[in-house]
Amino acid sequence: MDLMLYVKFFLGLIAIINPVGLLPVFVTLTSHQTEVERNHTGKVANFAVVIILLTTIFIGEHILNMFSISLSAFRIAGGSLIAIIAMSMLQGKLSQVKRNQEEDREASGMESVAVVPLALPLMAGPGAISSVIVFSSTNNSLVDMIGMSITVIIFGLMSFGLFRMAPIIFKVLGTTGINVITRLMGLLMLSIGIEVIAAGIKGLFPTLMS
Repeated sequence: MDLMLYVKFFLGLIAIINPVGLLPVFVTLTSHQTEVERNHTGKVANFAVVIILLTTIFIGEHILNMFSISLSAFRIAGGSLIAIIAMSMLQGKLSQVKRNQEEDREASGMESVAVVPLALPLMAGPGAISSVIVFSSTNNSLVDMIGMSITVIIFGLMSFGLFRMAPIIFKVLGTTGINVITRLMGLLMLSIGIEVIAAGIKGLFPTLMS
């Protein structure tokens, strides 16, 4: 069992999902809720994210096979998507791939925002799902699947802890502090996206890389 593999996977989830950068969104979406209701929303949202990512780990590769999509082609597509989101994060913003104005207006009128739009698409969005599919398809042994599943659960617990402390963290860091963290995560995420694209190109055109 390669622990560094799971550390890399864990850091990738932190960079792509960026729970710290989502704290202002979480505080805004739950501004009408009591502390108990806000904690419940955070719990449901992170539970939904864990379920979505665990499902992706085990059936993501089968979905690619069902549509006859090669892993290399999906790496290029997924890496490009990750890079697009990362470019937006480098500007201290949430990408329009994750949300748009219409979804913001719809969310503001919802009684419950835990699953939609918080868990999906803000947290377990296209970038996170693409990354997990690429990672699980490359490391598809039973031991790796279990290791990645444990990593996802640990991430969910960490993210839930951050959401519980969201008002305090948001007050301490402020908008500027969160934007700095978001930009750093965006830089790391852009590097991951480029690496995934490079691996996809190498798989599709092995002669070009030799």
